[in-house]
Amino acid sequence: MPFPGGLWWLLCCRQGFTLLRRDYGEADREADGEAEEEEASFELRAQGDQGSLEVSLSQPTRSSSGSERSLLVAEEMRSLIAEKGPGPVEDDSDALVKGWLQREVRGGVKTPWIRPRRYWFVLTPDSLDYYSSNEKGARRLGSLVLTSLCAVLWPDKQTYKDTGYWSVTVFGRKHCYRLYSEQLSEAVRWVCAVQKVIDSKAPVQTPTQLLMRDVEEHCSSPEVLEQIYRCNPILRYTSSPLYAPLLPFPYGSLNQSAPGPRGYSTLRDEAVKLFNSLQQLESEQDPVPLMQGVLQTCLDLPPLVDEIYCQLVKQTTEPPAPGGQGDLHYWQLLTCMSCTFLPSPPVLRFLRFHLDRTESRFPASEMAKYASFIREALGKTKGRQCVPSLEEILVLMRRQEMICTVHCPGAAACRVAISSHTTAEEVAQELVSRLGLSQSPNLFALYEQSRRREQPVGNTTLLADVLTRFENLAGEQREQDPPCRLCFKHYGFLDTDNVPRDSLEFALLFEQAHEMVLRGYVPTSEETLQTLAALRLQSLNSDFSTHAPCPRLEELFPPRALHARLPPPRPRTAKCRGARLRAGLLAGGLWGQALAKQRAERDQRLRGRLREEGASTVAAIVEKWKLLQGMGRPEAMAAYVALVREWPGFGSTLFDVDLRASPLEAGPQRLWLGIGAKAVSLYKPGELEPLDSFGYSRISSFGASDSSTFRLSVEDRDLLFETSQVDEIAQLLNTYLTSTGTRRPPQPQEPATSPPASAPAMLPQGLCPTARPWLHGPPVGSFPR
Repeated sequence: MPFPGGLWWLLCCRQGFTLLRRDYGEADREADGEAEEEEASFELRAQGDQGSLEVSLSQPTRSSSGSERSLLVAEEMRSLIAEKGPGPVEDDSDALVKGWLQREVRGGVKTPWIRPRRYWFVLTPDSLDYYSSNEKGARRLGSLVLTSLCAVLWPDKQTYKDTGYWSVTVFGRKHCYRLYSEQLSEAVRWVCAVQKVIDSKAPVQTPTQLLMRDVEEHCSSPEVLEQIYRCNPILRYTSSPLYAPLLPFPYGSLNQSAPGPRGYSTLRDEAVKLFNSLQQLESEQDPVPLMQGVLQTCLDLPPLVDEIYCQLVKQTTEPPAPGGQGDLHYWQLLTCMSCTFLPSPPVLRFLRFHLDRTESRFPASEMAKYASFIREALGKTKGRQCVPSLEEILVLMRRQEMICTVHCPGAAACRVAISSHTTAEEVAQELVSRLGLSQSPNLFALYEQSRRREQPVGNTTLLADVLTRFENLAGEQREQDPPCRLCFKHYGFLDTDNVPRDSLEFALLFEQAHEMVLRGYVPTSEETLQTLAALRLQSLNSDFSTHAPCPRLEELFPPRALHARLPPPRPRTAKCRGARLRAGLLAGGLWGQALAKQRAERDQRLRGRLREEGASTVAAIVEKWKLLQGMGRPEAMAAYVALVREWPGFGSTLFDVDLRASPLEAGPQRLWLGIGAKAVSLYKPGELEPLDSFGYSRISSFGASDSSTFRLSVEDRDLLFETSQVDEIAQLLNTYLTSTGTRRPPQPQEPATSPPASAPAMLPQGLCPTARPWLHGPPVGSFPR
């Protein structure tokens, strides 16, 4: 049934009023929003207009009915932006840039049938204003006050592709202007002009910053200090929410070209949210997860560190119940912060004053004990890579040390007491002394062991960060996976021939030799591998017995050798396009089910064959074990190490690398890169003799071409290796050359990205060198010819 004529007229009028309200009504609402912005900017002050600190600076609130606040806002806004008279817009002498711009895109590529709405924009030294037209007496529709905290975004291609316009975004305190121009040069002109105005503004300071400086100036006058704290509630505890940060933050998003990390909003919003989280600590029965969340936010957003310190100082100043549960939760979080982050110098001075004031006002109290602990921690904190683990937070809440378990192959696990500032070098030194390895010429280090990989821990790495990584990985691992752990092992072999057989170091050497065998890094015959497995059983269980516990085959015999007995899979032949298309069509029907059934049957046959091969291997190992009747554990270990030492590469650390092929070769070649005390060797996996060996006198330089390519310059040629262990290879080369004293200071090839390294200092005997973080470029080294 067709619509009556009156109904059509009503619909058309409604649509017309909707368009008019969209074009003209928004200006009124935005003007009201600008008034709210001007009213809400009372907590900011320009650096040159500080005013008297005797005036009470109360906690910011939403209400605005007070005459004192209205007067303060009016005076401030008159100092920020001058009133504009009814004269012609184009005759404004303060205008820096003027022109027509789109306030919002109402047309473009996607909606070409809607006419774009243009406004006349005027940039002055104080604000960015826009008018309905450029005629005399035109109404000012909006104004954005420009301060040093404002920000402007450059035009991006994506917006131009979507809309056909180049965008310019100016961030203010409450609002942001998104302006659009059809010409790129016009958009760039506006961006440069706005940025120049922002850069010319004096830094904005908050009342908290002004009061911090005033407290520092009058720290020797108790009467003045008490008056400052009494007259300014913004320095004291509050139970009300916080509507503005205590410190100034730039307007706009965290990363103005992309969303912030972990879905964070702006810094100002996150600062307010964190204060709400702090207030929840007072009533939390288990505050540890909430504390860790606050610490994680500060780690993700470093500019918030000073803000959280100021908020915690505020909430621990004159609380309603000093020493109560809520107050102690604040002090406990402040303790965790002091062991994780170091504030800026002004905030650090204010924090130290707060600690001294608390100790003087509440001597011998829990707050004073926390204050003393925090002062000591601030002198040791240098920054963390991870936030404290849940266990560490519990320990810090009690002001105690953690117990770290370090596993030693061939010996019992060692329990070491550590703090949040203990490094791997300190623990390695303690273990070297405790285990009697101080006289050993070899090098030792702590290793991170997980299911996927094993890597050394740098000497400057904080063990608290390592334990936090273990805690994070524990939530991602499967139940059957072994837990991550710390292990104390050999790092570099300088002398393996003169290690006493009855020493603990020989037990460590035996265990690492066994690890090399299981990983398939000792190329030898299968008969020798079975003999080594029998010697391993003799060292573990002594003589053969049917009641002796037998480890799994994977713990005695290298799995690679067992899988090598299976028939190789048939190579896949190349198919034409038609054959691939037919196979793809048949894969979804009955033929696909038949193929899946064939694959399952083939896998089952391979597993059955693998069990048969494993059973025969176990039988052969047991027969060889029976022949070792009467051999003691030291003799079995010595015989094991002697067999492994027959391989020329014993004592070297092996890395799986791909030698990058030359343009004439087919592709990269899989090799073992062996780094020893005297030379660097290249091995083909499974072969006894090296393909080539380079003494350190032949190596002119080494370094990382990129994150996955290691470069080794040998005389007149460069070898490029593709590997995921670039840093480990470079660190181990530095270790051997530092220990032998043959290394000169590295000469970087690109001074712009690789700063020159200083000569290595003398290292304690028996320890690996400090892992050097290459922050500005790849590690590069050079040697004398």
